[in-house]
Amino acid sequence: MSNEDNENTDLAALESRVDELISTVSQLKTENSALRNQQNSLVTERAVLIEKTELARTRIESMISRLRSMETRS
Repeated sequence: MSNEDNENTDLAALESRVDELISTVSQLKTENSALRNQQNSLVTERAVLIEKTELARTRIESMISRLRSMETRS
């Protein structure tokens, strides 16, 4: 009977460990999905900021050119 008890204990421990692993995998999948969504959002935000920076650079360069042309007229 003690051999059967040991097998049952080992089986219960194994089952518990498998349940823990399943839970961990599920948690990691959820976290991975959230991180992918966050990464996509940050990539999109970065693209928008780059576009705004380029627009600002163009406008500033234009203003500088106009100021220089005004300066040469005077």
